[in-house]
This record gives sequence, structure tokens and C-alpha cells, in this order.
Amino acid sequence: MNTLYITGAGVSAESGIPTFRGRDGYWTIDSENYTPQEMATRHMYINNPVEFLSWYYHRFATYRHHGPNEVHHWLADKNLITQNIDGLDGKAGNKHYIAIHGRLDQRTIFYPQEEIVEIIDTPWDDVDEDRLSESLLALFNIQQQSPPQLHQAYKPYVLLFDEYYTENYRISEAQQRMRDADKIVFMGTSFSVNITQMALEIAYQKNTPIDIIDPEPVTINYPNANYHIMTALEYINSDLCEP
Repeated sequence: MNTLYITGAGVSAESGIPTFRGRDGYWTIDSENYTPQEMATRHMYINNPVEFLSWYYHRFATYRHHGPNEVHHWLADKNLITQNIDGLDGKAGNKHYIAIHGRLDQRTIFYPQEEIVEIIDTPWDDVDEDRLSESLLALFNIQQQSPPQLHQAYKPYVLLFDEYYTENYRISEAQQRMRDADKIVFMGTSFSVNITQMALEIAYQKNTPIDIIDPEPVTINYPNANYHIMTALEYINSDLCEP
């Protein structure tokens, strides 16, 4: 059976990374002046790059040394699309997974969204926290008091709220994997992002069976869905999952 796994922030919670919408999650923590929905945008990156980069550095990069957990290792040889940007599936050894929202340990040149660009590593360890703003601007090649320049500045390889899925995020391959799947297993996701809705629409069209693994699962209007009220870790150690 060709099973496709689609994972969300709940999978990385066992590694000590807060879920986005949980009580202590990233989206519950605002910057001093902006909400997360305002911060994680291309508009903020262009108009206030210091605030944008500082927010990402503090909210995400502080977890860059957290390692993969048992679930990531179990998924290492699976057909996988993850919404997570922590890169832990790659660290666990999955060579072919799709990080559909990007990876914070990587960056790209700042580009018009329709362009295909090279993805390179981000040397977060070079950031000097004593000179945080200046250091972040230098790391991303942005001049002080100036907006990021196209094809000169760097941008975190992260899909932002006001951006859309492109081939830089392997969207066509992700959609093909959804169409080819005999079964889709959603693990630790709140179904609040476009990629899960896209997968559900394809499942509806093909009547693909789906499993939803979550201690507090979201109920969806789909008769061919099975709900398993448990964590991803409990699931992989149960008799429910495939070897």
C-alpha cells in the first residue's frame, strides 16, 4: 500500500518544539508591536526586516539544535510531506521528504515568487546576539535603513502567510504524491493550512481513506476518515500503524 504521511507541529512536540497553536505555541506569542499573522509575512520582511528577522530568530532558531524524536526516526523511510520547518525529518534521515513550508535552517536569495532559486544553508551560528539587529542584517545581506533588494538580499526559506506554494516548495510533486496515495495519514496537524485542505480535496475526489492521529483531533466532514485519539508517538507504538 502506498501510504502518504502528512505531519504537523504535533510531531515535533516530543522534541521540545512548541506547537504553533498550543497554549505555549509560536502563534500565541506576539512581538512587542505585531501579531504573528502580521510578522510572518513578505510585507513585514520588506518593510521591517529587523523586526521580521529578530522574530524568526527568537521564535525558531533557538530550537535549531533540538534533535529528531522517535516519530521522526520512524518516518525516515516513509512517503512524507511535513508542514514543519524545523528540518528534523532530514536530520532523522528521510532523504525524499517534502518540507512544504520550507526549512528555517536554509535560505534563498530574495526573489519574485514565480522564480525558481537555489536553496542554501543559513549559518545561524554566526549571529552575534550582542549586536543582534546588525548581525542579522549582515547575515541576510540587507543594508541598514533599507528594504531587502531583489536578487541581492537573502530570505529565510519559509513560506509566509502572504505567499503561495510554488515549485521552490515542490508543490507539484506534493500534489502528485497525494493523487498516488492509497491512504493518507495526518499526524499532529490542526488542518488550518492550505496544504491539508488540498490533500483533503484530493482524498474526496478519489475516495482515499484517511487516518487522523491527534490527541485532540479536528473533526472533518468526510465519511472515509478514521480518528485515533492519541499522540503520534503512541500511534507508531500501537498495532494500528504499518511497519
